[in-house]
Amino acid sequence: MPLPKLATLIGGLLLSRSGRRMAGRHAGKLALATLAFQLWEQRQAAKQPVPTSGARSARPRRRWSGRRV
Repeated sequence: MPLPKLATLIGGLLLSRSGRRMAGRHAGKLALATLAFQLWEQRQAAKQPVPTSGARSARPRRRWSGRRV
């Protein structure tokens, strides 16, 4: 399994002294950001293409805004 890009970025951050200090100060934020990014990646991978139906496949139908003409 390939190593995720985010893991290599955080690993590189931890190699320097100032990077370790910053990571220690913001560990919770980094953990939340990593979790949110992984969840976003999973959702993007799970998206299925919308099935097209005949003539309407050229342009999606617009939502009604509530304004009357």
